[in-house]
Amino acid sequence: MVHQPPDLSQPWDYDDDAAKTVSSRGGNLVEWNQGRTTMNRTLTRLLAVLAALAMLAAACGDDDDTDAGGDGGGDGGDVTVSLITKDSTNPFFVAMQEGARQKADELGIEIQIGSGQEEGDDQGQIDLIETAIAQGHDGILITPISVNVNDAIERARDAGLYVIALDTPTDPPDVVDITFATDNCLAGEAIGQWAAGKLDGDKATIARLVIFDDRVVSVDYCRDNGFLRGMGIDIGDLTVIGDEATTGNYTTGTGGEYEIVCIEATGANEEGGRTGMETCLSQNPDINVVYTINEPTAFGAAAALEAAGKVVGEDVIIVSVDGGLTGVQAVQEGGIQATSQQYPLRMASLGVEAITEIAQGGDAPENTSADGTFFDTGVALCTDDPMDTVTAADQEDSQYCIDNAWG
Repeated sequence: MVHQPPDLSQPWDYDDDAAKTVSSRGGNLVEWNQGRTTMNRTLTRLLAVLAALAMLAAACGDDDDTDAGGDGGGDGGDVTVSLITKDSTNPFFVAMQEGARQKADELGIEIQIGSGQEEGDDQGQIDLIETAIAQGHDGILITPISVNVNDAIERARDAGLYVIALDTPTDPPDVVDITFATDNCLAGEAIGQWAAGKLDGDKATIARLVIFDDRVVSVDYCRDNGFLRGMGIDIGDLTVIGDEATTGNYTTGTGGEYEIVCIEATGANEEGGRTGMETCLSQNPDINVVYTINEPTAFGAAAALEAAGKVVGEDVIIVSVDGGLTGVQAVQEGGIQATSQQYPLRMASLGVEAITEIAQGGDAPENTSADGTFFDTGVALCTDDPMDTVTAADQEDSQYCIDNAWG
């Protein structure tokens, strides 16, 4: 299975030292249709705003999910920030929403929070962006689902809103003003390096449980291909999932043979993880390495493996990315062997703070990542079985990660 990306003239790549570089990419993936009439634009926007308002009302139930932090220690004036996550059920995004609320309360500003109905709901995010534009918000924090939301983001920026991507960089990166994120490529690379070290020369029979098979998302391809690169498996294009050789040799650590059994889309949830793992096991029952896009997916995969009579941690190792509380507790209990921890509360808190600062006449934030392309909010590898093959991130034990976990 090969997931093809949009046509990018300068895709991301790594040098031989595995240091990520990101080429600048000019232009937009989808241009606003200049031929639309004013009447059509107005009608389209009105319908989108009405739909978004209905979505917000449904999501909030009897309580309005608009927080004005009037009791906070800051003086936010009339600043309003919109946070738009991929969904409101994944613990990662729930934690992000909580971090935004806490910072808004501290600063004394208004925060409006919404999301798609589920992972993959592009239109839900677009509708919420249109609402933020119509209501004259100062800025938007968004975890973009895919390139399908790019047009709406650009309209928001044209309307004067400062837009920050959280966790998931846009394609191309300059669709937003700045991105606050984990280096997902390095997060994937760290768990790949760990897996290679744990195998210590044994053959790797690999299952890969990703998010999508019908769209391209940077978090998806960066974690997955980062995992392969961490193991020392040659990949093709970093932005393509599944274009590498299905058999060959991994080179990290002692090195050895590998076989890629499957690449299954899971929707990044537990049910998808279970069904994806079941499909992989039907193709090869001897899988001994499972890469998962996140920890809910890992839980589903573990359940399928155990139902098949496998002992996780002995017959098979599971590696993942996220670092939520239940995920790092699973590391401590042996259900996941290594996971890369990221910090969504930090992303959201810093994002709210940045937009408030800009709205009050302050300076815009600057990129801090090693390659200068985004604001890096940090990553650590959580494991109770550290490997000397891991160089992409600091290794921390499960208790440290529990103490610093979200969710």
